[in-house]
Amino acid sequence: MTRLPRALPYASLLLPALLLTGCGEQRQAADQAEVASRARALGIAPEHVYAIEADGFTVAQQSVGVYGGDGFSAVYVSRATGGQIQLRVDRTEMTPKTCPEQPVGDASGGHTECRKDGDAWYRSAGDQREYAVPKDGHVVRVGGGPGVGRDVLREAALGAHHPTEEELDTLLPGNGGGGGNGGGEGNGTGGGGGNGGEGGTGEGGEPVERGDLPPVGDGAPNNDVDAGG
Repeated sequence: MTRLPRALPYASLLLPALLLTGCGEQRQAADQAEVASRARALGIAPEHVYAIEADGFTVAQQSVGVYGGDGFSAVYVSRATGGQIQLRVDRTEMTPKTCPEQPVGDASGGHTECRKDGDAWYRSAGDQREYAVPKDGHVVRVGGGPGVGRDVLREAALGAHHPTEEELDTLLPGNGGGGGNGGGEGNGTGGGGGNGGEGGTGEGGEPVERGDLPPVGDGAPNNDVDAGG
């Protein structure tokens, strides 16, 4: 069953939102081997990873993930208006027959209106609108609610492209930039992660010394108190 990503609350999207800068006609796609490595780690088919550009909109990194079986999804937000643009790419087709049968964005039920617009399909259901651009073996969908203009959706959809190196680092960061697991019994080995608790490892893989542990006994902290606590 296809998993539909939910639009995220605007406030939660602002903090990690990062601007995708375009390269115009000089845009150069990221290394395909690197795209494949990062995408497959999340269960996403590399050919489904796309980026879009829309003035004033930034991508919310925590919204990026798998869509359906091996598709791709991301949410872009506007700081000025709170509007959201949903980018979804999945392994399907868009034809005069199948277009009305597929839901628009998060809209469920109701009738889907479809209209051909050049190389794309303009689709609407309720207050949800979307441009769908058929590609080779998949469809790129760019949609939003009433807070996003139709012309903005159209331009973003027709300009959807495989990410540049900078865009890839925003959409699918590599393993080197994340923090380690802090506290508890986790490891504190990642960049930005705290030292682990008992049994954790410090830099270089050596056990972390705990100053509150006695040299003998069962290893519990020394909590000697007088009678009565």
